[in-house]
Amino acid sequence: MATTPSTEGGANHDSQDASPTTTPFSLETIGVPAYGWRVPLNHEFPEKWGPLGPKIRVSQAIHFIRSGIRYLKFRRKMKREGRMPFIDIKPVPFKSIYGVPIGGIGCGAINRGWKGDFCRWSLTPGIYTYNVVEANQFTVCVRRNGKTTYQQVLNPSSPKNKHLADSWNWGFPGDQSQYHALYPRAWMVYKLPGQNITLACRQISPILPQDYKDSSLPVGVFVWKVFNHNSEPVDVSIMFTWQNGTGGKDDRTGGRWNEPFNTQAEKEGDSELSGVLLHDNQSDQPCTFAVAATTKDGVKVSHCTSFDPEASSKELWDNLHGNGALQSTEGASEKTEKGRVCAAAVCVSCHVERNEDAEMEFVLAWDMPKIHFKTNTQSYYRRYCRWFGKDGKSAPTIASYALNNYKTWEEAIEQWQNPILHNESYPDWYKSALFNELYFISDGGTVWVEAPEPSTEATNGHFKTYDFVKEYGRFVYLEGHEYRMFNTYDVHFYASFALLMLWPKLELSLQYDIGATVTHDDPAAYRELGFGKVAYRKVAGYVPHDVGDPEDEPWQHLNGYCFFDTSNWKDLNLKFVLLIYRDYYFTKDLTFLKEMFPKCLVAMEISKKFDIDDDGIIDNSGFPDQTYDAWTVTGASAYCGGLWLAAVKFLIEMAQVLGQEDDVGDYKDILEKGKQSYEKKLWNGTYYNYDSSGKSYHDSIMADQCAGHWFLRASNMVPEGQEVFPPDHVKTALKTVHKMNVMAFRDGHFGAVNGVRPNGKIDTTSLQGEEVWTGVTYGVAANMIQEGLVKEGFETAQGVYETCYERAGLGFQTPEGYMVRNVYRSSGYMRPLAIWAMQYALEKKHLETPTENGTE
Repeated sequence: MATTPSTEGGANHDSQDASPTTTPFSLETIGVPAYGWRVPLNHEFPEKWGPLGPKIRVSQAIHFIRSGIRYLKFRRKMKREGRMPFIDIKPVPFKSIYGVPIGGIGCGAINRGWKGDFCRWSLTPGIYTYNVVEANQFTVCVRRNGKTTYQQVLNPSSPKNKHLADSWNWGFPGDQSQYHALYPRAWMVYKLPGQNITLACRQISPILPQDYKDSSLPVGVFVWKVFNHNSEPVDVSIMFTWQNGTGGKDDRTGGRWNEPFNTQAEKEGDSELSGVLLHDNQSDQPCTFAVAATTKDGVKVSHCTSFDPEASSKELWDNLHGNGALQSTEGASEKTEKGRVCAAAVCVSCHVERNEDAEMEFVLAWDMPKIHFKTNTQSYYRRYCRWFGKDGKSAPTIASYALNNYKTWEEAIEQWQNPILHNESYPDWYKSALFNELYFISDGGTVWVEAPEPSTEATNGHFKTYDFVKEYGRFVYLEGHEYRMFNTYDVHFYASFALLMLWPKLELSLQYDIGATVTHDDPAAYRELGFGKVAYRKVAGYVPHDVGDPEDEPWQHLNGYCFFDTSNWKDLNLKFVLLIYRDYYFTKDLTFLKEMFPKCLVAMEISKKFDIDDDGIIDNSGFPDQTYDAWTVTGASAYCGGLWLAAVKFLIEMAQVLGQEDDVGDYKDILEKGKQSYEKKLWNGTYYNYDSSGKSYHDSIMADQCAGHWFLRASNMVPEGQEVFPPDHVKTALKTVHKMNVMAFRDGHFGAVNGVRPNGKIDTTSLQGEEVWTGVTYGVAANMIQEGLVKEGFETAQGVYETCYERAGLGFQTPEGYMVRNVYRSSGYMRPLAIWAMQYALEKKHLETPTENGTE
């Protein structure tokens, strides 16, 4: 495996070996970039990993006995209601198969694994299924002098479906193929054994920074290049087969049907398409797939409207083998009977002269315009409907638009990525990690919809629909594939740098929605799982933990998280203030700041009451009352205390920008008093103690101890002589973290362990203290880079990439955390998007100066 073609033991087959007439060439010459994540298709990861599951230490498990019993009762209740709990105790089965997803932002995503399988689906809003749909394949047929000499499914695996296994030729040699990922594109290169032909497939999705139209499209393009290294011409066909559905039980409910279609060029230079539409005919959230190819000079497009992957796949195979094309038929297929499935095929054939190449263009689009969440009390239209209609008949139009615009998309992607890829000061692994971790922006259960009209939200009471949100849409993403809560705010605190840098309007839209909830309440009672106490879903003055669970009604029913009453959490209100000012600093949007400042005042007044000893620092309450929700903290703490002081500083600055200093009169005194208390209670000369409790772990070295300063520096709010935290203390603390939490474990190639004792041992008093949190590690690395510790920052972050992508097989499902015991927790997590905080620091965004009065 390698991050570039020339490093780290990758299996590089850069020259042909099938024939004496082979012409050597490099992957770069066929368009594969030099940077990214690259593996051969027979790759095996060197370490055995698995989900944490029940493998918790006895000393830690004791603390979960009562809450565990309550959780099991809660889980049974949810099951009776036909719903899943917001966190399922049963982890998703571990598969090291995932790759770059296809699809834009918020339209549902389909993950295409690194072996070529379509294997993870999130078309239903916020809900994941993990079916490898074996019929969804690309197949090559090579013909010479009118006869087929080679026909092969381009997949190294063998299917479980016996009919497919017996009917098609499987098991492409993995050592003759390579996968290369650089999100939002991916490449697969195949060297056809004995044929002296190379195939290269380029996969493109419209993930375009600063774009709020095309980035929302439910589509992926596959551009195939055929390189004929022979001394005679060949005829080559590529067939794309696709099942009607997502591989689940619904595929067999009956009534599904397919029909061929063609599109005409609307203007000169546009492409014409030919393909098949696959209608699921569902009454609830219907979806139509379009599988098509460009018709142009030099290629022939043919199709099979419908076949049964479990009964008639041999006929399809023989048709291709006998003719090098499919026998296209007119008219729609019959609807499937209950219990049966159907699929379609589109084939492109071309003649390739000796030592020449040819190109074929395929597209996969889907149209699922009207969606809802589980309780179905509110419907929404996806963002792309603004331009492509709401009638569910837009799949051909979307497919055509994609094939006519993908080259422009690629130009935009390269303009965005190349300055980073060509920067020699950035390590190769970082270039791969930075873009590939961004997979979560589309494959994170993301939903991007038009904001409903206010009249449809009369029962809500939480959300004022700001004009800004009406313009740019309403946006949510999951905390994780297994932790089903939207816009989990304590986690978004870290991940938000990706949105801010690439789609700042979506970041502001999310913030407007969060801000609208601050002063509202929801008196619906529930029994929290942690302590069994009765709590209220949303209390006025408190920032919500999340905006809802997809198994419920997000935006209307806030706080899907019910393990603890998060109105007692100490970090959420503070993170709101920190994010509001940082977003203003970056966007210079003064209107946004004016709208959010009153909300910040309310949040801070509520938080102020947590300073129980009036020393200028809020106090934690002796339970896990912040993002580390299994790590107890008591009294003054490095993490929450630091966030509090940074938030006070930002509140004062906001008031000065807006000319409302009178509103924050006592906060200047609080800041000065708090600064002294923080240093006195927590600084020990080398780092800030975990908390001031005096408990056995109070002096543990917390990787995330300087989070407050991180945001101050990110917003250029560390003026000389007016610093909140002494810069030399911060730098010393970060160096201690680098030495003790990073370099002391697996030779510094593991990331930053959350909690380490002064003697160098891992703090095992808490499950989360024992973990490496991937997103926190990236955040700590960004903090180091902002303080001039660039080498240390890269070394800190590198361990996460090496662990997930190179050793464990956790790429494109980066978990929340993992341990030295080779176990991980919560795969496919939001927080690793914090790697974009590193890029924020490397581009020195933290040194910019806001315009004097911002922009309206």
